[in-house]
Amino acid sequence: MTLLTIVVPCYNEEKNIPLILERFNQCINGREDIEVILVNNGSTDRSEEVLRKLLPGFSFARTVLVQVNQGYGFGIISGLREAKGKYIGWTHADLQTDPNDVIKALKIIENKGYPGDIYVKGNRKNRPLFDQFFTSGMSIFESIYMGTKLSDINAQPNLFHRSFFDSWKSPPHDFSLDLFALYKASKANLTIERFDVIFPERIHGQSSWNTGLASKWKFIKRTLSFSKKLKGELKK
Repeated sequence: MTLLTIVVPCYNEEKNIPLILERFNQCINGREDIEVILVNNGSTDRSEEVLRKLLPGFSFARTVLVQVNQGYGFGIISGLREAKGKYIGWTHADLQTDPNDVIKALKIIENKGYPGDIYVKGNRKNRPLFDQFFTSGMSIFESIYMGTKLSDINAQPNLFHRSFFDSWKSPPHDFSLDLFALYKASKANLTIERFDVIFPERIHGQSSWNTGLASKWKFIKRTLSFSKKLKGELKK
């Protein structure tokens, strides 16, 4: 039986994919109850070729192909729908979140006795001061606006029982998915367990959204728009 499926959305990550697989291989360390789904999220680089070449060498890993990129959230949801694990979740492909953090999160679940009402999420450390300020400001606003405590919303990884995912209706297809999931977990009275994760510089490539002040402002507007929509739906 598969205990955990972790989804890793990959958009133009051809240089990071070999590193991701090797690091997961080290962390999983022969366990046969963990699977990793690398979602080729409409990549336009050599990601598909790299995955096809490397995956046969890693028995714990498989891929899901999204032909045309429809957003970060869409890629994750596409992977979660194919997951076999009792517990499922996601993390990023850029190695700013160590795959070993996924194992740490799973150990929290194991030490709690495999509850069905748990949501385990990272809490980022070692970040630039401006990014910390930006995250804190967004967390305070979202907590007040949405009426529940929401901190470091975009931290990785995220792990939870698959029954929680089965309860979702119309999750967003963009970067608002992290907000959606954390908010839903809070309102469903899941036990939210946070643990510290180190957030180093990206090794290869460039973030698809965090490229400066303009991208942050775009992200803020998009998140506020989703928050307004989500809050409106709750009143129906």
